[in-house]
Amino acid sequence: MRVAVRRWSVVVILLFALCSALPAAARTTHHTSSPTLSVDSRLEDRRYVVAGDRAYVVGTEDGLFPAMGFHTRGEMGGIWSPPIKLLDGIWFGIDGRWLGPAREFTSGYGYVKMRFPGRDGLGITRTDFVPDGHRTALFGLRLKNTGSARRVSIEVDAHSELMSAYPWGETRPSQKTFNLRDSASYRDGRLVFREKGRPPAKNAAPHDWAAVVGSTLKPTGHATGHNFRGPQDPPVVCPASPASAPARCDDTAYGRGAGGELRYEVKLSANSTRTVWFAVTGSQSGPKEALRVQRRVLADPQGELREKVSRRLALASRTRVSIPGDRTLQKSVGWSKQNLADLTQEARNLEVRRTHTGQEYPPPAGRVKKIRFVGAGFPDYPWLFATDGEYTAFPLVAAGQFSTAEDHLRALEAVSEIANRGSGKVVHETVTDGSVYFGLNSDDGDIDETAKFPSAVALVWRWTGGNRFRDEMYPFVRKNLRYIFRRQDRDGDLWPEGAGNVEASGLGQEKLDVAVYTLRGLYDLADMARSKGDEKTVRWALAKASSMRSRFEKAWWMANIPQYADSLRDPGNKKLEQRWWIGVTPMEAELYPGGRPLYGLATPSHARKALGLRQEHCYTGRFGLYVQGYSGCDPAPPPATPNRQTFTLNTAIMAVGEGNYGRLGEQRRYTDDNAALQLIPDEQPGAMPEIAPSPDYGRSIDEPFNERAQVMQAWGTYGTIWPVVHQQLGVIPDMGRERLAVIPQLPPGQHRISGKNIKLGRGSISVAATAGGGTYRTVVRPRVHLKHLTLGYVVPRGRRVFLVTLDGRPIYYRVYQTHRGREILVRARTSGRQALAVHTLPRRFDSPSGHG
Repeated sequence: MRVAVRRWSVVVILLFALCSALPAAARTTHHTSSPTLSVDSRLEDRRYVVAGDRAYVVGTEDGLFPAMGFHTRGEMGGIWSPPIKLLDGIWFGIDGRWLGPAREFTSGYGYVKMRFPGRDGLGITRTDFVPDGHRTALFGLRLKNTGSARRVSIEVDAHSELMSAYPWGETRPSQKTFNLRDSASYRDGRLVFREKGRPPAKNAAPHDWAAVVGSTLKPTGHATGHNFRGPQDPPVVCPASPASAPARCDDTAYGRGAGGELRYEVKLSANSTRTVWFAVTGSQSGPKEALRVQRRVLADPQGELREKVSRRLALASRTRVSIPGDRTLQKSVGWSKQNLADLTQEARNLEVRRTHTGQEYPPPAGRVKKIRFVGAGFPDYPWLFATDGEYTAFPLVAAGQFSTAEDHLRALEAVSEIANRGSGKVVHETVTDGSVYFGLNSDDGDIDETAKFPSAVALVWRWTGGNRFRDEMYPFVRKNLRYIFRRQDRDGDLWPEGAGNVEASGLGQEKLDVAVYTLRGLYDLADMARSKGDEKTVRWALAKASSMRSRFEKAWWMANIPQYADSLRDPGNKKLEQRWWIGVTPMEAELYPGGRPLYGLATPSHARKALGLRQEHCYTGRFGLYVQGYSGCDPAPPPATPNRQTFTLNTAIMAVGEGNYGRLGEQRRYTDDNAALQLIPDEQPGAMPEIAPSPDYGRSIDEPFNERAQVMQAWGTYGTIWPVVHQQLGVIPDMGRERLAVIPQLPPGQHRISGKNIKLGRGSISVAATAGGGTYRTVVRPRVHLKHLTLGYVVPRGRRVFLVTLDGRPIYYRVYQTHRGREILVRARTSGRQALAVHTLPRRFDSPSGHG
């Protein structure tokens, strides 16, 4: 995924227009089944996704399925069961008239619902969900009859598009030649679509794919043919890319699908309600398996829905936060946990191919039986990425979704070892069929992903205490950093060469984010090596880390800007400042040089200056941090072209950077920016998007469906869940050594924050922090085995501590001056509820800096 380079058209709009044009906040309701968010405007322009781990659905909130997406243009929506697409869409009609457009769309935990206009006393809603563990999507039509007994007819149209996730539209080969013609037939009351054969491409294998459409009802009629797209007949067909296309299409020139229709009769008693269920099921081994699975799920679809919602509510019960002073952020944490679950995918029988950015289709280099991972985003990035997973590991562990974080890293290791011949380099982008698009040994980037991998493993280990997982990943982690210094530091100056997360022309050979994450990775490798008794690796890693850290400020800081250079140009390590978002990484990266975390690599004085400048209008817009700042706020040279797009990742990194330096008042601007995008949505309520409304992007809701950013993206949750749990509640685990510190810090003006059932190791912890009347309290109830527990509080500047108590009794305390501020710490019991109170008075003189 290329953060700096996208193919969307540039729409420049004024900031005040952005603000005034945004929709009203989505309505929030809370049923006994699930919290919900609803919208009722411009539903035809809003996309939605509903997902399970084996399938997902992408359509528009009015109930239709227009062509959308850009990887294979127009084919990324519809109904998918990775690594194959099943249908372009499914459409429903009542008594000879197609449903739609919907009047209201609702997101729930694990499902979505659409309310359609009533007809002659008949209320109609549609519920979509995808049960976990099955390659099936379920659609329930709820018919509420408010009159006398009646009989209604239901028509169901389905149009197939059995197609592989890779190749894409403009790769070699292209889907224009790779995709085969589907067939349609009627069998046992169901529509059966099939694509069987061998694509006309070198090294392509024969396949037998199937999609089956059926219901709990017995059909009264059926038909098959070429179209059958409900109200989208006849279709507007977009040409294959890169030719220009109309703003809205129903299919594309890549399409080779078939159509069909099923008709049913339903009896409704007077004043009664009935739900009729329909299923779309996929298989890569012919229709027999799909028919078997469909019969199983349709045996009790309502039970499948109850189980789905029950699983999501169980997930929601972990890391339950209460933030009375910021309910927007509180709600966002809840929905962010659901987004991570929506994006959790599974793929099987991957054939790992080295495609060299889509220019080749070689024989498989190896096979991986199964991977489970967090897809980067729907609809165009639903596969395995390194940089997304490494950032997303932070909210995953804070949300208690441990196994997902572990499995994602396992998947990266398994594919990387095959694709890169055991070198230690981490692949960047792997499609669900196993095709590796970018990140091979021969590629110049993304080196930052190899550097971040050890830190992601260390993070998971510290939260889970999973020494087995640490040991499983440890050989690959060692190879990660050996690879960087063997292959990517050709001039021996300790600053690795190669592209990082920003891939744009004009940067120097050595990138800031690569340097920062390499330094952090060395400390994390040393920490894990120390826990294993591998002293040789400890010495190697610490020697390099110490040398890099001692030289970092001189090598990268540009006092006249003031910012950290985002790259160095060789020869001579000339500092370049182009205002890319990676300039925040020295403040965002948390290091573990010893037994305690170092909150940020940057010195406090430099951090304050750099973060303060990033808040100026040249760097931060209405909804967060720009990908690249522009001229007018500092003396750096102007950028070649403006890039004022606001990615939710960039905003998340800014939020974490502010939190590392105790700037929680400033942090709120960025946490709430990402939170508002979920609760005041441009598209799906409750979904964290990839890009926010911003001057050089525009708004997703106004863009063509084939040129939009992702409607749901994982990495933005780094800016909601992690700041709350780790920085504000101050949960700092080291469960690999059965140690825990809880050191809260409340944002200015807030008096209470709490978190319940925060998963740690094999147990959990509950935390509450309060501030008022000069007294700062931390209340903790651990329900996990610990050998050492530290309680504390970050006391604001200008307060003098005169008494510290634990459970009402005075206790000896220690004071640490950190980047967050002044931490007051005590040694506590490892079990039972405990309450720390730090009593303070105002004082005229304080330390020179609360971030010292």
